[in-house]
Amino acid sequence: MKKGKLYLIPTTIGETSIQKVLPSHNSDIINTIEYFIVEELRTARRFLKKAGIIKAIDELNFYTLNEHTKPEEIFNYLEMIEKGYNIGLLSEAGVPCIADPGAEIVKIAQEKNIDIIPLIGPSSILLSLMGSGFNGQNFAFLGYLPIDKKQRSDKLKDIERNIYQNNQTQIFIEAPYRNNQMIEAILNTCRNETMLCIACELTSDNEFIKTKSIASWKKTKFDFHKKNTVFLIYK
Repeated sequence: MKKGKLYLIPTTIGETSIQKVLPSHNSDIINTIEYFIVEELRTARRFLKKAGIIKAIDELNFYTLNEHTKPEEIFNYLEMIEKGYNIGLLSEAGVPCIADPGAEIVKIAQEKNIDIIPLIGPSSILLSLMGSGFNGQNFAFLGYLPIDKKQRSDKLKDIERNIYQNNQTQIFIEAPYRNNQMIEAILNTCRNETMLCIACELTSDNEFIKTKSIASWKKTKFDFHKKNTVFLIYK
């Protein structure tokens, strides 16, 4: 029996319309799939309806992949591929496996010699880099920085050293409800001449992306509380 394939399915970022960021081909693929690996069931169902899925949602099969999923469960999530069914791996927002737990599934699929098909969709990380004016030839995505104030400050100093020593753009994110604290930490830690780009609510009607020196940001009023934001620093 021919194996199925693992499709990596991007979702919209926030409330952006499907037509704005995803090709119609993605919806065509979604309508061939009955099994989905998702981070959160409710948002996955909402996205699939938005994407124009034809089958009734209750007829579909969902596997949950998040911080509560046990490793032994994950290994069995690809069983139906061995029986000839395709499986879709859905991101919670943006593209799968980038700042997303889906990489574990792809690792298993690689080990099992399963065909992996990444579909086109929006990545807030790449979109923010594109719009920052920073070095797109040499960059690092660091995920989340430490929450502890001293550890976060020390990490920011290390990050800033990488900018000047390695000519490398540094990209990171924060939980939306801690965005303002993160900005304050950056402004209190980094040099005045270091450049900071804040990219917020990308692809939405409220999209914001601005690059200024730390000195300039210190003179700016800001409020990014509970907004999906990416931070980039460079020289």
